[in-house]
Amino acid sequence: MQFTAEQIAALLQGEVVGNPQTAVQNFAKIEEGQAGCLSFLANPKYSHYLYETASSIVLVNRDFEPERPVQATLIKVDNAYEAVARLLTIYQQTVQKRKGIHPTAVIAETAEVGDNCYVGPHAYIGEGVKVGSGCQIYANVVIEEGAEVGDDCLFYPGVSIYHGCKIGHRVTLHSGVVIGADGFGFAPAADGYEKIPQIGIVTIEDDVEIGANTCVDRSTMGTTIVHRGVKLDNLVQIAHNCEVGSHTVMSAQVGLAGSTKIGEWCMCGGQAGFAGHIKVGDHCGIGAQAGVMSNLKDNTQVIGSPAIDPKNFFKSSAVFKRLPDMLRDLNEIKRQNGK
Repeated sequence: MQFTAEQIAALLQGEVVGNPQTAVQNFAKIEEGQAGCLSFLANPKYSHYLYETASSIVLVNRDFEPERPVQATLIKVDNAYEAVARLLTIYQQTVQKRKGIHPTAVIAETAEVGDNCYVGPHAYIGEGVKVGSGCQIYANVVIEEGAEVGDDCLFYPGVSIYHGCKIGHRVTLHSGVVIGADGFGFAPAADGYEKIPQIGIVTIEDDVEIGANTCVDRSTMGTTIVHRGVKLDNLVQIAHNCEVGSHTVMSAQVGLAGSTKIGEWCMCGGQAGFAGHIKVGDHCGIGAQAGVMSNLKDNTQVIGSPAIDPKNFFKSSAVFKRLPDMLRDLNEIKRQNGK
């Protein structure tokens, strides 16, 4: 499908700089641009590619002014990164969805599968499961007894949804995601550890996307809950009885211990870890590899382990690099004083 710069600008409320009839039918990174492709420039570090790219159209921020002539047609928008995300979403929606039930899929007699769904090879849908309309359930997906799935969900190969769990509308689960495995609950006993039964469920609300091999554990009682709009990267661990607030995002290898509550619109960097039974407020920023040991108020920014204010962390890091020299100087002072 082909679109002109004029059409794209109208869709994005943008301004065309160049030929409004320039047409594109594909996307490309600006450094790998080809004729007929659309690229974007959001990071100033990539500005030099603008003057070299072969892409036909480039999205740029509205305040961007080129330093020399540009061959491509430019479309100025408020936020180039957000604009290309919108276009990619529209492009993806034009791709025809799969339909039908593969003959090797196993669907229990008491399960309900909505209209216009696809169920792939060797998928399993258990007793009493309810699946909404327009869902894409790829090969080897397992949805166990009593689980509920909303409309327009996309489950990639190898997703496992345990019994009783609830999935909202427009949820995307990538390969290897496990929803509802037992929480890590064991009580010390005289001869080892006694398992604490995990009889709760997991609730995933609408418009959540969860990356490959991420696990959300079922609660001991009640529900572990991931609220609407949350985006989790690959290899994230959400333990039993946790709560993740709406529109929070977590990078790879973030880990939440049991009963941790994360607020809304938080951003958690890769490998950040959270102690159990703590509460993190709304709009908090957690730096990569931060170790959060205690409650955080709204709008708090932390980094380091144990996590502290970023300014203090970077000051401490500067001192840390000088510790060998400081120790040598201290030993010299002690030697001079006969100690």
